[in-house]
Amino acid sequence: MTEFLQSINWSPLWISLKTGLVATVIAFFLGIFCARKVMKLHPTARGILDGILTMPLVLPPTVAGFFLLLIFSVKRPLGSFLLENFDWKIVQTWKGCVIAAAVIAFPLMYRNARAAFEQVDVNLIYAGETLGMSDSRIFWKVVMPTAAPGIASGTVLAFARAIGEYGATSMLAGNILGKTRTVSVAIASETAAGNYGMAGFWVAVIILISFVIVAAINVVSGRGMKTKRWM
Repeated sequence: MTEFLQSINWSPLWISLKTGLVATVIAFFLGIFCARKVMKLHPTARGILDGILTMPLVLPPTVAGFFLLLIFSVKRPLGSFLLENFDWKIVQTWKGCVIAAAVIAFPLMYRNARAAFEQVDVNLIYAGETLGMSDSRIFWKVVMPTAAPGIASGTVLAFARAIGEYGATSMLAGNILGKTRTVSVAIASETAAGNYGMAGFWVAVIILISFVIVAAINVVSGRGMKTKRWM
């Protein structure tokens, strides 16, 4: 067992955690921003934009990866612009891992943030307006604290989705050991190579992380110890 652990290249785990953290930060702020803006729109426009923003959640990840590859390829205008002006190459790099994970995790953050905002008592907002508070102050001092449990749950779910992303990541960032190979990509690679022991190890790691995340969601959402016994 000791020899097996010493033979493991831990880079997929560190890359997954690093990618998940950065992608979650991006999804957090972008999800809250979009949820706030969408709620102010006319119902028709809100429905259309909501459908667009939710698409990465319902589409196969490989489809999202295909579009990301088209957008950020160095042969495309945006990819060429980023490379020539900022020396940023997205395809086959860790930046690609972050972008793919953020795109796939974003809908979870957005949907949870919007649901949390919709459950805020409007009377609290009216009270803030009566006191002369600005819209931004009401949002940060009234809406955000009230919606905090739902937003926290969305953040944890977004992180879980980001570290477990495979389809879009493999298409945009590839499978480069020590650079873009995440745990999910490592599982597929080791399985394809017939290294079931190593693949099983990474599966166990993902299961453990997933369990911790589910427990964190239960704590954040107020379930578990606070649930009343009814039997």
